[in-house]
Amino acid sequence: MRRLLALLAPAVLLVALAASPASAADFWGPTTGIPVSSRVMTFKVLNRTNGQYPDSKVFWTFNGQTHSIAEQQFVDVPVISAARMYFHLGTPTSEYSDFVELNTTAAWIGVNTTRVDGFGLKLALRVHTKGGQEATVGETQAVFAQGRNATFQEFVNAMPAQFKHLAQVQAPYRILAPSKSAQFLPGGQYQNYYKAYTSSLGLNVSTGDVFGCAGSLASNAALCGALNRHVAQLPQGQWGDVSKFYQAAPANYYARFWHNHAVGSKAYGFPYDDAANQSSFIALNNPQYMLIAVGW
Repeated sequence: MRRLLALLAPAVLLVALAASPASAADFWGPTTGIPVSSRVMTFKVLNRTNGQYPDSKVFWTFNGQTHSIAEQQFVDVPVISAARMYFHLGTPTSEYSDFVELNTTAAWIGVNTTRVDGFGLKLALRVHTKGGQEATVGETQAVFAQGRNATFQEFVNAMPAQFKHLAQVQAPYRILAPSKSAQFLPGGQYQNYYKAYTSSLGLNVSTGDVFGCAGSLASNAALCGALNRHVAQLPQGQWGDVSKFYQAAPANYYARFWHNHAVGSKAYGFPYDDAANQSSFIALNNPQYMLIAVGW
């Protein structure tokens, strides 16, 4: 949500679901029988934990309600602003948790998954409109099919030394975003991770400011995106060239990992990942329903 969901304007993001060991139809399941909303649209929450948790142990919390999907799988969604919908596995307050962010109007939804603060659970969203348009974001089916330990280990294996601890300090519950790691903040072991690079560009910003798009970067989304992707040294006209992203250090390799494991390579890996249209944001008019896959 971050910057984009503050803008209540219609847009369309059409993304094809990535290939995976199971068919898309099997993964998303039947859509017949989804109740017609008396408000804006209907959410259907799907248990995609590969048998790790029964429906009675998959919980959602939204708009003042908490239920397992065994109790209530469908949610009639009202007009709501800057909202979050939380998911927990095991108990309604379990540390195995994550959330999506959304806004709605009477005839529009803006919604996204987010890895801005960290990874907690595998999540994917599919929005379907009354006119038949669909858009999908989130982790790929291949990621959902992978065991949790394997996902954490794959992250560690893919990271340079400075980033490996992000999957270790709060394991098995979370993989931290670098902006939330004390190691990248003032006084931390990697506080100067970006220093040489930003100094070479004439910028006086901290590593924490780069990862968090904070300080002077809070008002410069394009520059913050370019620094995270290591393209700020290029002419500004090339800052949106995806083929040049994350090709050298220093870079936000945490964000790169989630892009590499996301439907359409779209992910919210840092606060201004919407710069160059790279975030996992869906905005559609006249929504009918949204499927929400919750994984382990």
